[in-house]
Amino acid sequence: MIDIRKNLKSYTYALKGIRHLLVLENNARIHLAATLVILGLSVYFQIEKTEWLWIVLAVSMVWITELLNTAVEKIVDFVSPDFHPAAGTIKDLSAGAVLVAAVFAIIVGGVIFQQYIF
Repeated sequence: MIDIRKNLKSYTYALKGIRHLLVLENNARIHLAATLVILGLSVYFQIEKTEWLWIVLAVSMVWITELLNTAVEKIVDFVSPDFHPAAGTIKDLSAGAVLVAAVFAIIVGGVIFQQYIF
C-alpha cells in the first residue's frame, strides 16, 4: 500500500534541494532569470504548442543538469576536500554537461524567437 505521508515527505526533500540550489548557487539564479525572460517572451509572442514543447525541454535540461552538477560538486567536495586532479576533472565534466544544455537552450531559443523578433 502507498504511504501518502512518506511520498509527500519525499517531495519536501526535493523542494528543499531546489531551494538550496536557488539560495546558494549563483549560476542557478542566472538560470532562473533566463528562465523567467524566456517564459515571458514565450507568452508575449504567443508561441505555438510545439515551440512551447521545445522551450520546456530546453529549460528543463538546463535545470536538470544544474541540479546534477551541484550534487556532483557537493559529493566531490565531501569525498575529496583537498585538491586532487581527478576531483577537478570530475567537476569539470559535470560543469560541461550544464554548458552543453545551456548551448542547446540558446540554440532552441534562437531558432524559435528569430521569427518573432526579426
